[in-house]
Amino acid sequence: MSSMPTSLSLLQISPSRNRTWRIAALLAAAAALSACGSTNKRVTYDPEEFDSTTTHARSYGATEAQTCEAARRALLSQGYLISAANPDLVTGRKSFQPAAEVHVEVEFRVVCAKDSAGGRARGAPQRTIAFVTALQDRYGIKKINNSASVGVPAFGSLSVPFSSSDDAMVKVASETLTDGRFYDRFFALLDRFLVTGEARDTADEPVVTSPVAPVPQMKTAPMAPVAPIVPAPAETPVAPTPERG
Repeated sequence: MSSMPTSLSLLQISPSRNRTWRIAALLAAAAALSACGSTNKRVTYDPEEFDSTTTHARSYGATEAQTCEAARRALLSQGYLISAANPDLVTGRKSFQPAAEVHVEVEFRVVCAKDSAGGRARGAPQRTIAFVTALQDRYGIKKINNSASVGVPAFGSLSVPFSSSDDAMVKVASETLTDGRFYDRFFALLDRFLVTGEARDTADEPVVTSPVAPVPQMKTAPMAPVAPIVPAPAETPVAPTPERG
């Protein structure tokens, strides 16, 4: 008889304990899943190492205005649309279509800053550093669901909902280009359009031609004076002699 109350008490307590154990098991499983997710998370970009200063920068023997003007002409020669052109900043954008449903835009940003590293000797030409960054934006066609409702006056305030989908160009990725060969080609093109101050002064100088020596005139002997021509006197008419009868 003494065992009956004990078994009853176990039956009464076991459901609550089972519920507690289930909750604990669920919490443990959630913690394990979160831990696995945090450990398996991968970084999709290369960490910044800051070990190179030549990929996005190059030094030129010119002023800031001359360097940025060369950058503007270099971008124009490649079909870029210039959105800003200042003596120290130039930006341009160009569109590409690598696939039927993929649209890519590349934006160039050139900043021209005076190069004062190590000082500048007196009379030495000024140098400028061109900092160039290219940002690539990728767009794709996505379906966008549009929902609306149409009221039906015959049925009072009844509205009939309907949905439709439209194609829209949505930005799906944005990345800063880091290929060194890509920037090397741009810097080489910029150098071709660069006009330094010395070359510009030479081009602006007027063309000076050597004076033409006068042609010496030959000396001739003076001509003798010509005597004036006197007209001959007019002949006097002779009167006719009368005839004798």
